Amino acid sequence: MLTKRIIPCLDIKEGRVVKGVKFLGLRDAGDPVEVAKVYDAQEADELVFLDITASFEKRRILVDLVEKIAKNIFMPFTVGGGVNDIGDIRNLLNAGAEKVSINTQAVKFPELVTEASERFGSQCIVVAIDAKDITDPDNPEHLKWEVFINGGRTPTGLDALDWAKKAAKLGAGEILLTSMDFDGTKDGYDIALTKTISEAVSIPVIASGGAGKLEHFWDCFSKTQASACLAASIFHYQEYTVKDVKTYLQLKGVAVRL
Repeated sequence: MLTKRIIPCLDIKEGRVVKGVKFLGLRDAGDPVEVAKVYDAQEADELVFLDITASFEKRRILVDLVEKIAKNIFMPFTVGGGVNDIGDIRNLLNAGAEKVSINTQAVKFPELVTEASERFGSQCIVVAIDAKDITDPDNPEHLKWEVFINGGRTPTGLDALDWAKKAAKLGAGEILLTSMDFDGTKDGYDIALTKTISEAVSIPVIASGGAGKLEHFWDCFSKTQASACLAASIFHYQEYTVKDVKTYLQLKGVAVRL
């Protein structure tokens, strides 16, 4: 049985870890290298690093910071934000990332996903999807989510379900799925969104956005096909440790690595 993964996330702005609610109201959460070392000591399954303003600011990702973090941790490390081309992906892998997450450029140039997966292997390529609920109130049975890019600032008109299926066909090895409506709220994961996407694709889906208590991880794993749950606020502000979550899940019968 494949174990479910618990993944802390470092949202990076101006070289610091930050966290907001629904992509807004960012507040400082510490030094990235020191925070990463804490999660490594807690035996997190993986770590995700997202330079959340790189695409919007049209600049390259902070490769030097990625390298510093990679030298201080021993867990798999996914890096995204401001990834524009094959050269960026190569640089991040050379800096110590095991996987590279592509969001904005994957939407703008889908062929980048295919080229990257063919060159580096699909296991290295994650397509990140930031999705917002646009379900018509007059037709609530027909759930619909729109894909946003540039750190959640720009609507694309793309249907999240259609884009997830296409990303998988293009060669993505994994999908990092963030609910913009639930992000930072601590109200729980967007079960409807996660269930819809995770059941529609054959590649792993990481659920992101909304973790606030232990039960939320159980809800996500028991009600969806998500392979992993990503969380930030509850770990950054020491409400729970990664081990707290895993111990709870093991007691609930979820296969986790302890």
